[in-house]
Amino acid sequence: MIKKLILDPEKLRKLEELRQAGIDPYPYTYDVTHWATEINAKFSSLKPAEQTTHQVSVAGRVLLRRVMGKASFYHLQDQTGRVQIYLQEDRLGKEQYELLTKKVDTGDILGIEGVIFKTKMGEVTIAVRDFKVLCKSLLPLPEKYHGLKDIELKYRQRYVDLFVNHEVKEVFQKRSVMIRAVRDYFAGHDFLEVETPTLQTIYGGASAKPFVTHINAWDMKMYLSISPELFLKRLLVGGLEKVFTICKNFRNEDVDPSHNPEFTMLEAYEAYVDYNRMMEHMENVYEQACSAVNGSPKVKQKYKGEEVLLDFKAPWKRMTVLDAIKHYADLDVSKISLDHLRQLLRDKRIEWEGELTWGLGVSRLFEELVEEKLIQPIHITDHPKETTPLCKIHRKDPRLIERFESFCLGMELSNAYSELNDPVLQRQLLEEQAEQLRAGAEEAHPLDEDFLNALEYGMPPAGGLGIGIDRMALLLTGQDALREVILFPTVKPLDEKK
Repeated sequence: MIKKLILDPEKLRKLEELRQAGIDPYPYTYDVTHWATEINAKFSSLKPAEQTTHQVSVAGRVLLRRVMGKASFYHLQDQTGRVQIYLQEDRLGKEQYELLTKKVDTGDILGIEGVIFKTKMGEVTIAVRDFKVLCKSLLPLPEKYHGLKDIELKYRQRYVDLFVNHEVKEVFQKRSVMIRAVRDYFAGHDFLEVETPTLQTIYGGASAKPFVTHINAWDMKMYLSISPELFLKRLLVGGLEKVFTICKNFRNEDVDPSHNPEFTMLEAYEAYVDYNRMMEHMENVYEQACSAVNGSPKVKQKYKGEEVLLDFKAPWKRMTVLDAIKHYADLDVSKISLDHLRQLLRDKRIEWEGELTWGLGVSRLFEELVEEKLIQPIHITDHPKETTPLCKIHRKDPRLIERFESFCLGMELSNAYSELNDPVLQRQLLEEQAEQLRAGAEEAHPLDEDFLNALEYGMPPAGGLGIGIDRMALLLTGQDALREVILFPTVKPLDEKK
């Protein structure tokens, strides 16, 4: 919880004085004709001290005040940026000028009308002719906001972070551009955007522990979605052959720089193709989104303290799991015995859960010895069959499945399969998962009988792709943690007693 803040007594006094003067400090509307960045750009070519007759009307929050006797300069910030305004007692009259300089504080929202000129110092400015108080703020702006002492405030009170730090607002504007580019890509390839349930009677589609809730109408447990996969596959059965969704998912897992319990993802499914086509979609949509955000498929990032220039231009490098272990860990595990593999894991101090198999051991070696070394965008293909029950067996090696994960900066970006559509085998695999769940494996799949019924009607061969939207935003905006690209990240409530 957030503790109640103490209102500024001076602001409360000025609020009452505005009302006593017959001024409504919270009016209904204001006619805005121009934006801050538009004004700064349009009139940047003015010469210092040049005057114009161009009249504008803008609105925004006062973030800087310099009162100098009978003339003052304020900085007004709107959605696009900041613009300087000039207040002069001779132009406004003493009463109005004093109201602006003595009753309006930083943090207040103003609407102003005026004419454009450029100061002798070369700054585009609006000479105020008329104004209107649009909202009287009652809390002072935080001091030393950029300091480490206030790092928690950034995420607990994002609304303050946004209007104080314009670069933060730019990150989320870029995120919006990115998501629009992702939608445009799939719509441009004739995918139908659909919606799937967030509240579900049974969960599935990923190896994850769900959030549990309760529905009073039926007096039973329900779950927040961990993945839209099983619902999207139902749509393939129904004849919707190219579908995608951008949705919220919820996984009851750790919170760290690359994980948030509530996150946004894209999933797309296409009939009559396999995971090779999904690789093309993955790299093409990343290239298109990066270019939309940055004007280029390249973007600078930091990894382990060093600057890296990431290049998302398609095609990306491809490497199998076994080849990646051989290349990055200097280990050939393609034909290793189970006993040798077990000893290798012990020597590397790598733990595993449950009964060890060749596939599980290979997967753990890859996770611990390879992932962090995958810096530039790359597709890692042909994973062990133990890693998911929803994927087709590899055509050339029955120990593997036709699955790929894309990586960059040591972080997984996507997960994709040649989708399993054999209903008999799918039932067998999900029954095994359900047995593991009953035995205590918290991330195993429950048995979804309706999904199996759908497969038994017949699902066409298909490729499926899941992309982490928050991680995409992190990479394409040059940030270093998910909480920097999620407007309201999950944060632990403050303990007022402490």
